[in-house]
Amino acid sequence: MARRTTSNSTGSSPGPRNRTPQPLPRRRRTVGDFLKAFLAFVALLVLLIGVPGALASQIGWPLPSGSPSLDWLQKEISVDTFINTLTVVVWFAWAQFTACVLVEVKAALSGVGLPNRVPGAGPSQLLARQLVAALLLVGATAASFTPGLSQLGQQLDGNQRPAAAAAQQTPGGLLGQQQEQAASTAAALAEQAASAAAHAESGTGAHASDDDTKFYRIQPPEGRHHDSLWEVAERHLGDGRRYKEIYQLNKDRTQPDGSKLSEASLIRPGWIMEMPGDARGGELVEMPDEAPKVSEEVQQQISDYARTGGAEGAGGQQGGGSGSLDRDTAHISLPEQRPAPDQGHQQGQDGQRERQGQGQEHAAPAAGEDGGFGLPQALLGAPLLAAGLLGALGRRRRQALWQSALGAVGGRRGMEPPTPTGAAADAQDALLVGADPEGVRLLDLSLRGLAASLAGESRPLPTVYAAWMSGNGDLHLQLAQPAGKPPAPWQLGQDQTFWMLARADAERYEDVDTAAPYPGLVSLGTMDDSRLLLNLEAVPGIVSLSGREQDRAGVFASVAAELATNGWSDRMTITLVGFGEDLTPLAPNRLRHLDDIEALVETMEAETRQRRGALGAAGHDSVLTGRTGPAQHTRWAPHLVLLAAEPSAEDAVTLAELAADASRLGIGYLVGTQSGDLPGAAWEMEITSEGKLLAPLLGLELDAQLLPVSQQRAVVELFTDADPERDDDRPTTAPPFLVDISEQGRPAVYARLVGPYEIIGLETPDGERSPLLHEALALLLLHREGVHPRVLSSALWPRGVTDDVRDALVERLRAWLGNDPDGTARLGTDSTGRLKLAKSVVSDLDVLRSLYHEATQGRGANSRAVRGRLLTDALVLVRGPLLAERPAGRYGWLTHEIIDAQLPLLVADIGLALSAFHLEKGRAEKAIEALNAALGSAPGDERLWNELLRATHATGDSDRLKRLAADLVARSGARGLPPRTEALLDELLPAWRSGVAAVG
Repeated sequence: MARRTTSNSTGSSPGPRNRTPQPLPRRRRTVGDFLKAFLAFVALLVLLIGVPGALASQIGWPLPSGSPSLDWLQKEISVDTFINTLTVVVWFAWAQFTACVLVEVKAALSGVGLPNRVPGAGPSQLLARQLVAALLLVGATAASFTPGLSQLGQQLDGNQRPAAAAAQQTPGGLLGQQQEQAASTAAALAEQAASAAAHAESGTGAHASDDDTKFYRIQPPEGRHHDSLWEVAERHLGDGRRYKEIYQLNKDRTQPDGSKLSEASLIRPGWIMEMPGDARGGELVEMPDEAPKVSEEVQQQISDYARTGGAEGAGGQQGGGSGSLDRDTAHISLPEQRPAPDQGHQQGQDGQRERQGQGQEHAAPAAGEDGGFGLPQALLGAPLLAAGLLGALGRRRRQALWQSALGAVGGRRGMEPPTPTGAAADAQDALLVGADPEGVRLLDLSLRGLAASLAGESRPLPTVYAAWMSGNGDLHLQLAQPAGKPPAPWQLGQDQTFWMLARADAERYEDVDTAAPYPGLVSLGTMDDSRLLLNLEAVPGIVSLSGREQDRAGVFASVAAELATNGWSDRMTITLVGFGEDLTPLAPNRLRHLDDIEALVETMEAETRQRRGALGAAGHDSVLTGRTGPAQHTRWAPHLVLLAAEPSAEDAVTLAELAADASRLGIGYLVGTQSGDLPGAAWEMEITSEGKLLAPLLGLELDAQLLPVSQQRAVVELFTDADPERDDDRPTTAPPFLVDISEQGRPAVYARLVGPYEIIGLETPDGERSPLLHEALALLLLHREGVHPRVLSSALWPRGVTDDVRDALVERLRAWLGNDPDGTARLGTDSTGRLKLAKSVVSDLDVLRSLYHEATQGRGANSRAVRGRLLTDALVLVRGPLLAERPAGRYGWLTHEIIDAQLPLLVADIGLALSAFHLEKGRAEKAIEALNAALGSAPGDERLWNELLRATHATGDSDRLKRLAADLVARSGARGLPPRTEALLDELLPAWRSGVAAVG
């Protein structure tokens, strides 16, 4: 099982200081409070005394004076009849409201438990509660009021659950039931914090004699402040970390309201806590000596509670030493690992996640350091982040290619994206090695499949605090509260708050058309062999992160980058404050940067109001219910705020108030702090200089996922170089490798990649290693700049491989390729350690690029005859798609490449250039022939179709042009023709719409 860190309650622990959330400042009673109390008193007088007095004096007795007869039923209904009927209704309403007031006053004065529910009196009881609360706010009995002023206005049903059941819910469960109003969530803020507990010190137990046993009565909330075990321990034991002793003394003992303490963070006003013998302070009650200081009712409650300190109190002391963790107090806990089904030799590789097998190959150095071969370890050890960045980078490069193609005038501006060098090249290699796109795909399928299954059963999405991706590929969702039996193929995990999906079941999922249910999941790090993803938008309040500024920066950058590029979300907004202005190129549509906290507060106040109104208008309790509705693809996208700059005390209070209702609105807050003392923080974490992410009260000690500044800059450089909007001084990008296309440049080894894969100049290797050698050569041919050995191994063995196996393959590949006549090996290693092919080993793709470059920017630019010959030779090389007929299950690394977008564009450019060459001389049929040849490899290129229309129009055959227009309309389907094509047809064939209908 996982290691969890707990602090010794008495010793001086060298570990970080991790406290429960600091309460918001206590608000003093103001003139407005007294005015509200006076108005509440007047309202109660009017409603309790004025209403019955007015009814008695003005209307009198509304019921008949005698028993009704049949004649009475036949009488005409008069105005008096209506008035008397309404009077009876008013009397009943008054009686119900009076009962509500009495119930609320009793609960407020006793300070124990929740008020009893008056049948059918939802709005009436709510009004009574608000009036009584306002009246008692300034009175001497305010200290006994429960369930708390901050819970006013919440739906009554959320407060009337059985007390014992409510006490056994997790804080997130209470939040989920009571999140209709912002104030009710604020009431849970402080309760959410202290959740991981350890065994109390030996020597303090529940068996202390009554002569020295002391008790504390949990105080009701005052304003926004709520009592917590941490604060009780801090006031009366001198150290908040000793809250665990109080918890262990009182765990599972019956409280005066009938419920039990089951979680350290879930306590209620009016509950009684037995205290350790060394507790000090004026609020304590020592039995029996100080019993006269409290009321007889409280004295009796304490006496009854003291008698339960035997077996029940001792039960909390079992099961571990001083360093053990009580699982009942943990919000986030590591799931139990499912045993692998096979115990054979193959289990070692097949049981591993994609790419995780390489973890044994390269020991992980300290956070932020480079791994083997000079690659940055932070990116190597972040498979989900790397996959997201790699996918986003590929999309950016494809977009740049298309924009370059559509914007080219006269000549092509360049087919090739800039080749990364230095730190950017290392970062790209690390992304290629570390990325786990299959894991991202399965995570996305699993979550969307779960949402679709629940929607099909008309069940709401459960609130998910975290997801664990275990070493064997299983996915565990940790729920805020039990949500029943999960839909198949999901299963219950180690308890009712874990839903588990085996990797084998996830692989059988199919794509479903539903919104991403938990887009706020983001990787924080690993514990043992499991990766934790925290759902930022589900946290009931603020998540604070303390530690050194440079260490916090690595966490913030990692979180921002993964949220911006992950593959398990649809739309979201990520607001960065105090950092990350240079991160916006990663995802300009998602990331936005604000200058200061003042701008953030203004923005979030407006958005919080808007989201509350939108949820209310739509009739949803939270964004989770909205995401499965008909508007799932257009609304309820999360908004995650990452604030690296520590807010002032005033701003912190404002943010805490905004975050009180954030979890149901789909808003999450991650806030940095130097000291760790942040008002209103629900969960507190600390990043250490050793790269550990600690949250003792959550029971977590993770190897943090970081994106240090140097690697952050390198990743951003990859994106900025690929930015299609970038304005630089590079009008043309030459191919990375040009070959000698003359007769003297005949290569020693020639590989055909455009079409079926063939190799000329080498003997076919014998044995089962032949496909592996062919694949390795293809990868090297597509990357003439060189391939890092770890990139090669991760491409050929996605599940990981050891160094010796990789090195053996490289040597076999080197021997197969042989040497040039001068004795130089055709597979060499450059100064950076990357594998690189000699110039004597070329592919038809290299020749294709070289021919086009020479035709448009070399000798063909000044010689029409040379240009035509080179373009014709280039088009002859196109025999089909890249690596056609390749074996199934291999060449998966091609999904990371942009060659699948480059090759069609290159072929289209060649076809367009050759068509223009022929049209200059009026050879329309030759132009059409060239365009049709290019369309065989680039059928979706709009430029080819438009040029084909022009060439066909040049033939003067209108019927042929109409048939071509009809073919284009049929191909376009429901989407219709592109605007440029429509405009061209309007120019070439004005009556094309009617002509197309006639042809059809």
